[in-house]
Amino acid sequence: MNSYQQRWAGPVIEKIRELAEWANLRKEQGVTGFDGELEELGRAVERVAAKMRCFRPAAGYEAAQPSGLAEIRRQRPAGPRVMAKPSLMGYRRRLHGAVLGRAAGCLLGSIVEFWSIEDMENWARYVGDAFPPVDYWSAIKDPTGTRYSVSRREGYTRSKMTCMEADDDLIYTWLGLLILEDYGIDFTTKDVGEAWKKYLPLACTAEKVALENLNAGVPPEKAGEVNNPYITWIGADIRSDPWGYVCPGMPEKAAELAHRDAYISHREYGIHGEMFFSAAIAAAFAVDDPMKAIEIGLTEIPANCRMAGDVKWALDTMDSVKGYRDARQKVEARFEGLSGVHTGPNAALTIFALRLGRKDFTRTIGECVAMGLDNDCTAATAGSILGAVIGVDNVPAHWYRPFNNKVHTYIKGHEWMALDDLLARFERIGARTGGLQS
Repeated sequence: MNSYQQRWAGPVIEKIRELAEWANLRKEQGVTGFDGELEELGRAVERVAAKMRCFRPAAGYEAAQPSGLAEIRRQRPAGPRVMAKPSLMGYRRRLHGAVLGRAAGCLLGSIVEFWSIEDMENWARYVGDAFPPVDYWSAIKDPTGTRYSVSRREGYTRSKMTCMEADDDLIYTWLGLLILEDYGIDFTTKDVGEAWKKYLPLACTAEKVALENLNAGVPPEKAGEVNNPYITWIGADIRSDPWGYVCPGMPEKAAELAHRDAYISHREYGIHGEMFFSAAIAAAFAVDDPMKAIEIGLTEIPANCRMAGDVKWALDTMDSVKGYRDARQKVEARFEGLSGVHTGPNAALTIFALRLGRKDFTRTIGECVAMGLDNDCTAATAGSILGAVIGVDNVPAHWYRPFNNKVHTYIKGHEWMALDDLLARFERIGARTGGLQS
């Protein structure tokens, strides 16, 4: 259990785990007659869970953390909404930087996702890699194991990498492209639900709940609400990128598309996270400083929502952060009690990494992965924002050369795709949104 387990839930989880081990031991020893007690415990847990589902947020909470687009817009601060339009060539260079930057950050973090800082440091020392990393890992534990049932773990290492392997932090980027192609720029949350049922064979946390609800016949507008304790987690945040990619210099439009997507699985903080990062990514196509893109992202979410407060704290704190370990310590102190998969602590780490990197791509994603928590998510987002700011020419080739123009996914019917084709398809949609110079 990591330090982010809720203080009041953590002891309960530990007691249940201990009980399970006692049951296993007694079964091993031939003891019988306690199945009834375990069944009663299961019923008791469900009674408590049902009561938790019935509780409502504290008075005033929902009004300050709106989920509807109209109310979010009423509470947001002034912002540029539409920025200077890049040229087609400028857009292409930044788009390629963003997509490749996202993939590099994701794949660097994928096979050490949620490792502790100490475990990463020790592994780097054991295999002779630099830390923070400056290239893909040279070796990894359980190399022949699979991720998402399609990608061997060794395929994420620099000597065995032959394509862009699968990860949910990349799958939703390609799924966003399919949604835009199937339903157009005016797609709805209902369309998102149809796409999920058509293309997604599996999902995690909030997305898993929403997909199960959709397949059970729950309407798309309600799929994120039914039996879903993960509505503030990072799952919507990681789906931010496609909307920013096709709305270069148009943060308001990117945030609007993000809202339609996020609503399928998340509420309040979770929705704000996707809108914030989508707006920041869109802004990154029109600025030369990633921190400016972050500041613009704030103008598309409620000024006084929790997400905005946490982002402002990160911006106020970032210049005092000395490195990956200090960044993690500051985040643990700020977000004590929240899950390590929550949007907030991971967003703060992303901002700290962008600041520490100071437009050096390798340092940015290396520091981000070294910070831990959901580090494939954070490094992917940091790589995407910085890639859009600096363009592909400033992303070192060793981060994307091993992809060999091949993309591996678990999207049904799209298990293998060509990277240059995906880039061209994003470019065509981005050109049609009106975000480019003629």
